[in-house]
Amino acid sequence: MFLFYTTSMKNQILNSNIQKYYWFNFLRGLFFTSGVLVPFFTNWGHISFAQIQFIQAWFMFWNFVLEIPTGVIADRFGRKTSMILGSLVLSIAALIYGSIPHFYNFLFSEFLFAVGITLISGADKAILYDSLKENNQEHLSIKIFNRAWSIHLLGLLIAAPIGSFMASKLSLNAPMLFMFVPSLLSLFVAWSLKEIKIKDKSAESLRYWAIFKKGLQFFRTNRYFQIAVINSTLIHAAGYFVIWLYQPLITNIKIPIIYFGYFHAFLVLMEILIAHNYQFFEKIFKNLSNYLKFSAIITILGFILVAVHLNLTTVIIFLILSGGFGLTRREVIEAHLNKYIPSSERATIVSSISMFSSLFLVIVNPLIGFLMDKSLKLSLIFISILPLLALLFFPINEKKENL
Repeated sequence: MFLFYTTSMKNQILNSNIQKYYWFNFLRGLFFTSGVLVPFFTNWGHISFAQIQFIQAWFMFWNFVLEIPTGVIADRFGRKTSMILGSLVLSIAALIYGSIPHFYNFLFSEFLFAVGITLISGADKAILYDSLKENNQEHLSIKIFNRAWSIHLLGLLIAAPIGSFMASKLSLNAPMLFMFVPSLLSLFVAWSLKEIKIKDKSAESLRYWAIFKKGLQFFRTNRYFQIAVINSTLIHAAGYFVIWLYQPLITNIKIPIIYFGYFHAFLVLMEILIAHNYQFFEKIFKNLSNYLKFSAIITILGFILVAVHLNLTTVIIFLILSGGFGLTRREVIEAHLNKYIPSSERATIVSSISMFSSLFLVIVNPLIGFLMDKSLKLSLIFISILPLLALLFFPINEKKENL
């Protein structure tokens, strides 16, 4: 009777944590500013594109640096505490960010965002994985994490049009200020989670540094991994800059700001549809190599098309080709690399790919921002060179290469 009661209680805790984990990811996806990022910075903040991209590089730098020290909090005080503190810092950061239109305030706020995100990073997955492990259901982790990511994207899709409506009817800083609400709600969701006490746990604070070192070692010793990482990084960077370029483009064709969020929602929808239909594309192109070449080519074409002839139709095509395919390609490559990496090192090495991408963007962001101040057309053409380099010099050929 006692055993049944204990098992039943464990299942209740697990099911409760899963549902709360989904809600936590949905609330974190309510990034109301996403659809009006560029007008927020340029029209309300009165800063240049170069300054915008410097701010983004600044955020990525601190996001990288803070992973280890914020991991100490999860080690000493628990993952739940780390998530609560992260949500609190994010809610405060949103209020500060949206209150003072000044470059140095933006830098400080981005630092706070990096603190909040790194406090949550890893701790949220760990607390759920521990709940699954307690119930001997670790095999469900991939399914649950993938569903949580889809729910996060759903939050982004919903939030973007709401944010542009706020910007149009209230003010350009209103979406940022309102992000205080979902961040605060996520704090209460984190507070309600049940944390499993782990007797034998390794330090979370060492995780990020270990990932970086393991990935760097693997990168040095495996030619195929080098090609795959460089290919992935170059084209993902191009897809990333779609997010920063489409808003200046639709501004130039006189699209009212109230509709900006719908463009961002469309971009997110394309990511979801393409990512969830990879097997369909794989059947059409027969193998991975052909699909990766195709997705690289159309990413290039999207940039060239909108640079040569700018109108509503070409912007939509740009979002589908360069955004939808460019932003989802890295996940395809990571899934492919899983087949060649030893299972004991798989999570660590695959995670390092996103780190290399972030470090690359820290360097490239300010350069692109400088070009955007000079000419949007020049920026589009320059960025199109990134996937071209990947296609010509770092092609991924599944049949001929092995790790």
